[in-house]
Amino acid sequence: MREVVIIEGVRSAVGRRKGQFADQRPDELAALVLEELVSRAGVDKSEVEDIILGCVSQAGEQGGNIARTASLIAGFPDYVPGVTIDRQCGSSQQAVHFGAQAILAGDMDIVIAGGVESMTRVPMFSNMQGAALSEKLTDQYEIINQGLSAERIAKKWGFTRQQLDAFAVQSHERAQHAIGAGHYKREIIPIRTQGPDGETRMIDEDEGPRPGTTEEVLAGLKTAFDEKGVITAGNASQMSDGASAVLLMSTDKAKELGLKPKARIVARVVVGSDPTLMLTGPIAATKKVLAKAGLEISEMDRYEVNEAFAPVPLAWLHDIGGDPEKLNVNGGAIALGHPLGATGTKLLVSLLHELERTDGRYGLLAICEGMGMANATIIEKL
Repeated sequence: MREVVIIEGVRSAVGRRKGQFADQRPDELAALVLEELVSRAGVDKSEVEDIILGCVSQAGEQGGNIARTASLIAGFPDYVPGVTIDRQCGSSQQAVHFGAQAILAGDMDIVIAGGVESMTRVPMFSNMQGAALSEKLTDQYEIINQGLSAERIAKKWGFTRQQLDAFAVQSHERAQHAIGAGHYKREIIPIRTQGPDGETRMIDEDEGPRPGTTEEVLAGLKTAFDEKGVITAGNASQMSDGASAVLLMSTDKAKELGLKPKARIVARVVVGSDPTLMLTGPIAATKKVLAKAGLEISEMDRYEVNEAFAPVPLAWLHDIGGDPEKLNVNGGAIALGHPLGATGTKLLVSLLHELERTDGRYGLLAICEGMGMANATIIEKL
């Protein structure tokens, strides 16, 4: 029986919108990650059979199939193809699933899966060009802003503003501790950028975490979507820039090349969920992927559930019965940022390195997605 393993995983640091990567083209940023990935793995670019990248706003510098353009910039042979996919916030996680499926089917042996997003240079929704939703959709479903969806989740699960702000503060504290302790050093590739003033800098640290973030500070922020609500910029994910990727391979190919895999993919699922609540999909996806793997949540050593908004992981914890001490232990998107198309493999890379650091066995990744969907993946460290 064929098996899919992860040979290597890397990412860029994550920059705030209009921050440290403001002058970095996303196709060139993705190319740097692709190049470093195969270099670290010791695999020749010519052996890669496909490059699948997630990207949500496929317009401007992210248009024209950025997986293909980035691979050519990175010096991959012209016969190595690339494809760009959009499953909203889980796009690069879905890229991993598609790559794994191609390997399991026997169509390929070596696939790169990853993602990229510059929310600075290609603003969110720019690919929509101001288009309205079809009435044939809105006649069937109440489609609302994700922030309002988060408000409804908070109300349905009974989360207070104080609970959400406390979770956000914890995200910042955990992220700052992880950065200070060097937990992210191995997974982040240093990237040299040049600003408009010609000054060159090396970027090797996530920009999002804010020292001095306290519940008192967050309590002073205005709500962002509902005057009487609980969601603010402080307990929601940050808009960000970044890129990430993993190298997938069949076990047999890894043995043939003399490579030592870091982990194997145990199970992967994707589900649809209520398009109005929109962000609750990780709950159903987690239940499904655990059942598929024949494992219990108690057997997971670490889990990453994307912090799109604080109510999302909190509702997940409540319904799944997870251990809060295993969830997003080095901070999440509230502190570290959420570069849409890159987030799936960014979190997978961090999960992989965290299992290595702590000698854990199983890790679970789940991400909510626009219009009501979610991916979930379980990996086992080898």
